Amino acid sequence: MPRLHIVSTSTRPVSLGRPLASWVAGIAEQHGGFEVTPVDLAEINLPFLDEPEQPAARSYVHPHTHAWSALVESADALLFVLPMYNGSFTAPLKNAIDFLYHEWKGKAVALVSYSAGPTGGAPAAAAIRPVFERLGTRLAEQDVAVPGITRLVGPEGTFTAPEGLADELTTTLDQLAKLLTEEPVTA
Repeated sequence: MPRLHIVSTSTRPVSLGRPLASWVAGIAEQHGGFEVTPVDLAEINLPFLDEPEQPAARSYVHPHTHAWSALVESADALLFVLPMYNGSFTAPLKNAIDFLYHEWKGKAVALVSYSAGPTGGAPAAAAIRPVFERLGTRLAEQDVAVPGITRLVGPEGTFTAPEGLADELTTTLDQLAKLLTEEPVTA
């Protein structure tokens, strides 16, 4: 069964993305097409890129880089749950991407964005897509945007999905599964 890592990308101590990522993982498990592994960038705790060589050299010297490389390498697909701050994606997400190069090639990737406002973080997903394209990932066609996250996470930290969101996410998961059965396009 293909391995799907659900990556919560907010590193804030209190993040509304974690309950969302947990809900996404639950839907992915119900989907049945993946072996699901939750990943939290806050727990990974990468420093700002500190490798002496370029990531393309794959000559890592730090244990945190080796561990991150192995984690990404072990996934067939990754679904990133990303917040939008100031109209774009966050520095910790870009940093985590920039630590590696070869590990991203050919990976199937999907994006679930969120924000407190009405866009659901869609501008953040749109901004990060070219980065993933440049790295040779295969992106699901449909991103999922979750607006009004502050109203959807209760005081006990549970995410309550609005009507239709599970179906939207299932469509994206179907797209990820399909990407894994297709031959990668080489340039």
